[in-house]
Amino acid sequence: MGCAPSIHVSQSGVIYCRDSDESNSPHQTTTISQGTATLHGLFIKTDAADSIPSVLSYQSRRRHQQPPPPPSAGPRRRERREPGASARARAPRCCGIEAETQTSSTSAKVNGGRSGRGFPVGPVRAFLWQQASTTEVQIGPMRLTQDPIQVLLIFAKEDNQSDGFWWACDRAGYRCNIARTPESALECFLDKHQEIIVIDHRNSRYFDAEDICRSIRATKPSEHTVILAVVPRTSADQEETSVLPLLNAGFNRQFMENSSITACYNELVQIEHGEVRSQFKLRACNAVFTALDHCQEAVEITSEDHVIQYVNPAFEQMMGYHKAELIGKELTELPKSDKNCADLLDSINTFIKKGKEWQGVYYARRKSGDSIQQHVKITPVIGQGGKIRHFVSLKRLHCTNENNKQLCKSHRDEKYTGDNSQSESHSFKCKNRRRDSTDVKSITSQSSDAPSLQTRWYSSMARIHSMTIEAPITKVINIINAAQENSPITVAEALDRVLEILRTTELYSPQLGTKDEDPHTSDLVGGLMTDGLRRLSGNEYVFSKNTNLSHSHLSVPNTINDVPPCIAQLLDNEESWDFNIFELEAVTNKRPLVYLGLKVFARFGVCEFLNCSEATLRAWLQVIEANYHASNSYHNSTHAADVLHATAFFLGKERVKGSLDHLDEVAALIAATIHDIDHPGRTNSFLCNAGSELAVLYNDTAVLESHHTALAFQLTTKDSKCNIFKNIDRNHYRTLRQAIIDMVLATEMTKHFEHVNKFVNSINKPMASEETSSHSEGSDCECTGNIKNFSDNQTLIKRMMIKCADVANPCRPLELCIEWAGRISEEYFAQTDEEKRQGLPVVMPVFDRNTCSIPKSQISFIDYFITDMFDAWDAFAHLPVLMQHLANNYKHWKTLDELKCRSLRLPSENNN
Repeated sequence: MGCAPSIHVSQSGVIYCRDSDESNSPHQTTTISQGTATLHGLFIKTDAADSIPSVLSYQSRRRHQQPPPPPSAGPRRRERREPGASARARAPRCCGIEAETQTSSTSAKVNGGRSGRGFPVGPVRAFLWQQASTTEVQIGPMRLTQDPIQVLLIFAKEDNQSDGFWWACDRAGYRCNIARTPESALECFLDKHQEIIVIDHRNSRYFDAEDICRSIRATKPSEHTVILAVVPRTSADQEETSVLPLLNAGFNRQFMENSSITACYNELVQIEHGEVRSQFKLRACNAVFTALDHCQEAVEITSEDHVIQYVNPAFEQMMGYHKAELIGKELTELPKSDKNCADLLDSINTFIKKGKEWQGVYYARRKSGDSIQQHVKITPVIGQGGKIRHFVSLKRLHCTNENNKQLCKSHRDEKYTGDNSQSESHSFKCKNRRRDSTDVKSITSQSSDAPSLQTRWYSSMARIHSMTIEAPITKVINIINAAQENSPITVAEALDRVLEILRTTELYSPQLGTKDEDPHTSDLVGGLMTDGLRRLSGNEYVFSKNTNLSHSHLSVPNTINDVPPCIAQLLDNEESWDFNIFELEAVTNKRPLVYLGLKVFARFGVCEFLNCSEATLRAWLQVIEANYHASNSYHNSTHAADVLHATAFFLGKERVKGSLDHLDEVAALIAATIHDIDHPGRTNSFLCNAGSELAVLYNDTAVLESHHTALAFQLTTKDSKCNIFKNIDRNHYRTLRQAIIDMVLATEMTKHFEHVNKFVNSINKPMASEETSSHSEGSDCECTGNIKNFSDNQTLIKRMMIKCADVANPCRPLELCIEWAGRISEEYFAQTDEEKRQGLPVVMPVFDRNTCSIPKSQISFIDYFITDMFDAWDAFAHLPVLMQHLANNYKHWKTLDELKCRSLRLPSENNN
């Protein structure tokens, strides 16, 4: 170790500190100028008596290495430094010297303190001990951050006791200031607002400690400050003095003289965790009271004995009283309205005394004598010992009588002052035939008497409060309930209707009217979105099971390179949306799925992902296609190939590609391939009404979709030759299987609107918001990246993709659209014929081959199912070609409908 550093004060008042053995090193010199110091882990001091300022300040920061022990912790002696001429130079006079420490890799000891005390003399102190950090404090639901504690030491002279508190502050990480005079103490407190003040009360030679305490207590910031009096130690034979004079002077506690750093540290830490922490929480309550003062509802807080403790300005305005007239009075002292039932108050008291919340209508009497009708909610507040300590009452006016109307008007004028913000417009079209929303204007324009409204309002409130399970829909209902309480009565009535709708089970299924409704739409909904109308005994429909695993008779290529030229030429165009699947059906003898599957699966690297051979994939495609019914006019392997083609096309779009993983792509292609395997050409409603084996097996729920996935996995895993999953590990298989099942089940139409609405709310709207905010950057990478980070969003995208692929016929080129329309109509005609033969309910009566208008059915299908879904999918995937085809095809069907033509083409087109 080198010799102790020397400190010099120049004639200009600049203080220098230099290590004596490294005087040539510029890094060991510290300069203090104009009351500010940058220190290298050193004490800096001067014995010039006239240079001692009235306030000494220091801030501690954590040093990067272990600090030396405090002076009192070891026997290390400090030698007295003889004052030199430079040390007696006059330092500049200032209110306080701020010594802000910095870390250093050098640890040094400083000689020159009082002999035997080990603490330096002088006004400026800085030692790196502990990080002054913030603390998190919880008060109810509020989370607060408390800054490092500040301490003010008021000692006229420096001694062991002041040193003890100084080092205790350093150890605790507190910011510490020292004041020598009453004036500087008050000045420092008004500047810093310290949480703890320690005043030397051992003698009155230099100042009167109680006078200082009173002067500090006279200031507003002292309301939350703890003041500690250091009193002299009494001898064993002396009687301890009373603390009452100290308390009367404004002190909070007394500390018996004890210069031990540990004793001082313990005292300060106890104060921090006790009074200071409590005062900090009380200070935070000012924010709560500010919120209450600006709350538009009238708020009244009473004690458990119903003594008024607080009312907010809204309460004063409502009741006509000033708070000074109410605080401290019992509720029984205030005038009562004679319009309440005689036993109403007793009933309320009985209810709330049990700790239960009460709400209802209550008549109150204003100061003017008028009676006003209020909606009142009284909530008991449980306090110490589990007992009720307060009652909080929230009151708002019911504008149902003449006395209330003027008050209601003034409240509304205040509440709705300012520009009314426009709600976000919905980006999707609303069809007139849909009755899924309620016209608020029609509700609010209806006249309603107060009793019926009151009954409806409180029946709704009771229902909401009886719901204890915090499901998402429960949270929505609670939010609406809260909005009702702050809304005009007409809006509250409309929201009541909203609550009734939310309590139904079919939240996503539009409600069709019963009058003047398009029968084509009604039949489509009945046939596609229900699981059957009713059960008929004695009528069971069992379709033949075509689960032939043998495919030796099928002539298929050994590899994709062995495809016949005519087929290969067609497949060269398979990446185009205008690809003609019917031409492929013709040249492959109604086996397009195998050929298209080999080409598409190779393009997306499915065999590489599944670690299976092309021969295994070929065998699997043969088995799957063999179990589609070629006798079906629509639900056959050509439809499966068409859905596979559309899925592959969507997977090639940049936005989709950037949102999904390779596993998702493989799952989507497999799901598209199997999604209608073994389809009987009949709807779920037909199977349920017929009491089919599948309907019984799957409990009338997603009958066909459940069968498609179950059979596909059964066929795949039954024979190793076609088991494309046999070489992937169990975890990958489970994930892949779940994704496939989820996508196939999404093609069931009963949850069509649920899937579309979830996609719009979870994908379209957030992405539109992100694109708006990042428009200046000219990139959408961040948007797709955010989607990819959430598996739920990826699931919604995959569901939407296969749903659109499954019903993309109206978005195909016109000739393909017309062909598909004819095929699906024929299948529905055949179902209607069979329903009539078997005496089953006819679920889609308009699909009678003798009377049906195919153009009308297509218009209804596009209006009700297609437009909104493809608007949402186009907003995500950007599909201008599809949307143009959709517009052209819709125009074609509308033209035919206007001409009263029931066929697929115009008469002139038929002649051609």
